[in-house]
Amino acid sequence: MTDIHDVIVLGAGMVGVSTALHARMRGLNVVLVDRRQPGEETSYGNSGVIDGGNLYPVAMPRDVPTLFQHALNRQTASHYHVGALPKVARWMFDYWRWSAPAKLEETARVMRPFFAQAVETHRELMAVAGAERYFRQTGWLELYRRPESLAAQDRRLALAREFGIDNVKLTHDETLELEPHLKGAFAGSIWCKGADTVSNPGGVTKAYAEAYVSRGGRFVIGDAMTLEKVAGGYRVQTADGPVTARQVVVALGIWSKALVAKFGYSVPLSAKRGYHRHYKPAGNAFLNRQVCDEDVGYVLCPMEQGIRLTTGVEIALPDAPATPVQVERAFAHAKDLFDLGEPVEAEPWMGRRPATPDSRPVVGPAPRHEGLWFAFGHGHWGFTLGPATGKALAIAMQGAPQPLDLSPYRIDRW
Repeated sequence: MTDIHDVIVLGAGMVGVSTALHARMRGLNVVLVDRRQPGEETSYGNSGVIDGGNLYPVAMPRDVPTLFQHALNRQTASHYHVGALPKVARWMFDYWRWSAPAKLEETARVMRPFFAQAVETHRELMAVAGAERYFRQTGWLELYRRPESLAAQDRRLALAREFGIDNVKLTHDETLELEPHLKGAFAGSIWCKGADTVSNPGGVTKAYAEAYVSRGGRFVIGDAMTLEKVAGGYRVQTADGPVTARQVVVALGIWSKALVAKFGYSVPLSAKRGYHRHYKPAGNAFLNRQVCDEDVGYVLCPMEQGIRLTTGVEIALPDAPATPVQVERAFAHAKDLFDLGEPVEAEPWMGRRPATPDSRPVVGPAPRHEGLWFAFGHGHWGFTLGPATGKALAIAMQGAPQPLDLSPYRIDRW
């Protein structure tokens, strides 16, 4: 007779691994399933910032001149495939609507309880996994080249103070006290002091997965798209044979859309593709923490592999061929701020951020299928919010009192 487990978690990125680990820590019998090893898709390639003080999501420009500049498809912060536009037009229009200032502030307030748990829940799993070697608790920098760009952050800083978030505006010289190897003329920065950063996001995800397995969790290679409803729960086909559980969590990132459609759920999920490449620092140059060039649209990240340069957003179909033009554009600007040397890899890496138009994830139970749970659509925040998501779902699956209200993240909110 086939064993019936408590939970199947589909997807071994940061969100799925964190969910599996939290569920196992609460005593549930869990099977984690992915087509690849943990941390080898989008969770591998992010900037490694755990920003519990984040407020506004990455937004689409609202003013016509800036929109026109992006439409020319020559910007560093954005790039798009013309052929993808007919398929993502509705999503982009809704994304533009949700980028209005009032909507951004609404999202900031809705997401605040989630972000307030981000650093704490990561540190909890960090200790469980013995992953302290990856973590820096020194914040990160949002750098602004133009004075008017820095001044435009005053409203956000006021909102941060309202929430008790420790973000500090720094002058050019004060920024150099934190990062002495930055160079060039820039106006200043915002030091997000409460954020943690890591030196290897993929390594952190794998460390959490190893902690899950060491506590009796099971990881198997399998095909999430074979998921089906059966008597007593749900079944998925794996390399070790069929696996059945009473409950299942869909944490497949961008690929969640196709799977939940099999069960009759439609979700406006689109891929914000992004790239990274590692470079050797020139000479003795170093960075102490991640630095985002906000006026251009990329992040410089001190990683184990070198200085990681991560790009902004590429709008394209998820599996379209890679077009890493943003890496080249960002590199040209980055050399103005920091001495980058030769690239480490032969080619840039590409990942797919699963994004909803309102920049809020889909987290919680399926309305029409008992035992089916969703955990995807985190966009730029999957690495930051993975452990908080996993903890909330593990609590919800056991029917325990829930400190986090999941209703703003329901799948039928559109």
